[in-house]
Amino acid sequence: MASLACFSLSCEKYLDLKPDKSQVVPTTLDDCQALLNNVRVIGQGYPSVGEISSDDYYLPDNDWATLALNEREPYLWLNKAEVGFSEWSSPYNCILIANQVLSVINKINPTIQQQQQWKSIKGAALLLRSFSFYTLTEIFCVPYSTSTASHELGIPIRYTPDISEKVDRGTLQQTFDRILTDLVTAAELLPAVKPGSKPSKSVAMPVKAAAYAALARVCLITGDFTKAYNYADLSLKQHDVLMDFKIIDPNEYFPIPRFNDEVLYEANATGYVPVSYGKVSPELYRLYNNGDLRKTVFFRDNAGNKEFQGTYNQGDIFVGFATDEMYLIRAECSARAGNTILAMADLNKLRESRWDSSYTPVTANSSEEALKLVLLERRRELPFRALRWSDLRRLNKDARFAVTLRRTLEGKEYTLPPNDLRYTLLIPREVLERVDIPQNSR
Repeated sequence: MASLACFSLSCEKYLDLKPDKSQVVPTTLDDCQALLNNVRVIGQGYPSVGEISSDDYYLPDNDWATLALNEREPYLWLNKAEVGFSEWSSPYNCILIANQVLSVINKINPTIQQQQQWKSIKGAALLLRSFSFYTLTEIFCVPYSTSTASHELGIPIRYTPDISEKVDRGTLQQTFDRILTDLVTAAELLPAVKPGSKPSKSVAMPVKAAAYAALARVCLITGDFTKAYNYADLSLKQHDVLMDFKIIDPNEYFPIPRFNDEVLYEANATGYVPVSYGKVSPELYRLYNNGDLRKTVFFRDNAGNKEFQGTYNQGDIFVGFATDEMYLIRAECSARAGNTILAMADLNKLRESRWDSSYTPVTANSSEEALKLVLLERRRELPFRALRWSDLRRLNKDARFAVTLRRTLEGKEYTLPPNDLRYTLLIPREVLERVDIPQNSR
């Protein structure tokens, strides 16, 4: 186990220094599982700068002034906004661990008794690596489009634990091809949720429902709505439980319990600015009608402002997968396919779990109306989940849903128009000082 601890510490030097060759390399299935059990590393630290740049919240002038440069500048969408090194290095730390596990496990010929453990570990490593790649693309790559992905820059895709290996950025299409290929394999390898049981929520020991959820989210981002529907459906067939907000006490400081029944994959972002300092956007808060229990479960009063308290992890930004998101993906894809009845069925099932006993089902007279209702519900259901930035990026390509973001600070207005180059953040300068890859355009 000492060697595994040394390896974990070496992750902090990723893209910087090569690990000491004298360190003992893990060789067994138990060693691999021990690496994955380091949830302090692989369950934390995912990028939050997209959430910092999103429009779910605002900062008073005095709070903004106390922040670090790499938090202040992305908040204002400055043209050359400084981005923190950890936004890049933390996901690559997870990728390094996943690659170490995969390097070892591919050399092991499991016995009959070991086969399920072997499959579970490999599936967990592939899911971890793919999820980490995905989080990087939503910050440091342009929004995916089938017409441009083959010539837009992707991210460096590392397949081995050899950090001296030279890797270029490749194309965005190559990046997403790898993400999807590995997620499909992960879904095949990971264990199913046993009927009547709760799924494992751990990044160390995930289940099929989590891999299907990842596939649903990625396919939604790429605009493959048929596959997104199918994968969300497969995830929900494994586990479809929703919390009943009528039994949640909104007076608790963080009312929603961690590892609650909706969580499929527990992962958290590095930053805390929107949750700790942010004041909820009045435009967002106005979306919650009387009877909608999220109005009190998600938000609390503080000196005349609203603050967010509805995190799924008791304080940080939850970026993992949960069943509420799967219902919304399935509903959106049904609406886009013209199936209004199915879209409204999923939408109402989710909404009913969030309302008091006065709830009346919503209806739509067309698939267009259904789509608008579902997207509005995404806005209500998924604030401060690191999904708003992705939604802005993908929906801005559709004139019906494109928005211009605005902030006012110290009397000056800042704007971010739809499809602006600043929706792709700059790679941290510390990274470019260490590896020879091109910077994003401005």
